[in-house]
Amino acid sequence: MGLGPQFYHSLEIYMTSKSLTAITHELIESYGNTAKNVINAYRIGNERAVVLMDQGWASAVHRAGARLSPEVRGNAVAAEKKVTGLYSNAVSLTSDSANNAVGKAVEYAGKGLRQMAANASRFEKATGVGTLNVLAVAVIPAAQAAVEMASKMEARSSVLVDKATSYKTKAKVATVKRTAAKKVARVRKAA
Repeated sequence: MGLGPQFYHSLEIYMTSKSLTAITHELIESYGNTAKNVINAYRIGNERAVVLMDQGWASAVHRAGARLSPEVRGNAVAAEKKVTGLYSNAVSLTSDSANNAVGKAVEYAGKGLRQMAANASRFEKATGVGTLNVLAVAVIPAAQAAVEMASKMEARSSVLVDKATSYKTKAKVATVKRTAAKKVARVRKAA
């Protein structure tokens, strides 16, 4: 019972295209990059929240104006800075930890993948059976489709981060931001 031309054609495609291991490695890297993009979007979003909190607090202190003593205004500004500093540190710590975890997961998955490929190759050499290679040939089109889909997801997550980074606030809010920053500076001087 011989192998038909279909098998040899598939084998030829396999030999000229990327290996299943290389395609799977691309998939793992793409998912890792997508996860890092989401983490960066989280970081940027929280940085924006801190800025808005600073603006709101400065506006509230300014509105209270003369009703508050300079000491109370100074304490209010110092307390807000302490809270936003702690929040910013927590966001930074969780973002950095998540980035490191994703990096390690991608690294270990790559090592595991290489080891599995080496073991499969040793198994085929030892047994003389090429079944795993035939299965790899059959799976390659599906794996390539998964990589294409993951690459699109990665590109979209990258666009999300770019939008978050370049997001411009409305002119009204930007004006308040500058005014609030000046007022906070005056309150600090007064304190």
